[in-house]
Amino acid sequence: MKEIIIRRNEAGQRLDKLLKKYLSEAPSGFLYKMLRKKNIVLNGKKATGNEKLTEGDLVRLYLADETICKFSARSDSVYGGMPMEVIYEDEDLLLLNKPSGMLSQKAEKKDTSVVEYVISYMLEKKEITEEDLLLFKPAVCNRLDRNTSGIIIAGKSMPGLQTMGQLLKERTLGKYYLCAVKGQIRKERRIQGFLWKDKEQNVVKITKEGEGAPIETEYLPLAWNDSVTLLKVHLITGKSHQIRAHLASIGNPLVGDYKYGDPVFNEFYKKQFQITSQLLHAYQITFPTLRGECKAVSGKTFTAKTPEKFWRMIRGTAWEHGIQEALEVQH
Repeated sequence: MKEIIIRRNEAGQRLDKLLKKYLSEAPSGFLYKMLRKKNIVLNGKKATGNEKLTEGDLVRLYLADETICKFSARSDSVYGGMPMEVIYEDEDLLLLNKPSGMLSQKAEKKDTSVVEYVISYMLEKKEITEEDLLLFKPAVCNRLDRNTSGIIIAGKSMPGLQTMGQLLKERTLGKYYLCAVKGQIRKERRIQGFLWKDKEQNVVKITKEGEGAPIETEYLPLAWNDSVTLLKVHLITGKSHQIRAHLASIGNPLVGDYKYGDPVFNEFYKKQFQITSQLLHAYQITFPTLRGECKAVSGKTFTAKTPEKFWRMIRGTAWEHGIQEALEVQH
């Protein structure tokens, strides 16, 4: 017999959804049969599975240990240490400075991503157990491309995940990026367009009108010379490859972007500063006023330190305007 006491991370979902997580290898028919036969009960009473769980509820599984073990998909992965800078942490959220080259989430089963490192971090701190992971798994709230560095938000709790998901849906979370682009840009600007994604080729196309999702990107030049500009970009909508493709579409591709950029321009920066991927860094996040869950970050702004290769390019460039602004991004 196994008892599951419903806690904060499990509350708010249906009983059958929880059972499908805990006994993830079990057929749905088996779970509903066990409910009908009262081999699985809620608060000592027969349940159908559609009951909404609240904190403190007690689920009892009158099943053999061998059966529970057979149908539970326990993790056999060995997670490594935490390679990322922790920018901020509380009981609900973890803000990390993701390095370039790391996936936000797994693309294939063998991959290791930010999610695995978050789980490893929480296991090492004894904030979660392998048993807990059967019912709830921490996850990332915003995703960054593999070669984009910077702030990534992880939800350590269900309220954290739900609150951040709502902020991202409502676009009330301020997301700011640093990037270096080809050409001289002197004025702040907001650009609009439509983005269409070719999933097979993993590229996006930008048009001024037509099919696709509407996008908005705002940017402010911090420093420039005749050939390159350091931009602070406000990502208003958050679509795949939006910043890279949108800026390339107006003639200002990112330094080091081999998918949307200028090969000759990129080759110069590869030789000069060993830049082999796009210089795009999720630099800053500003939270709106929050009441209730996650109010600890209400109205706060967090900044991620610029990666070494990007910082080396900033320091080594002869800026004609904005030298001080360029140097201040590291702080």
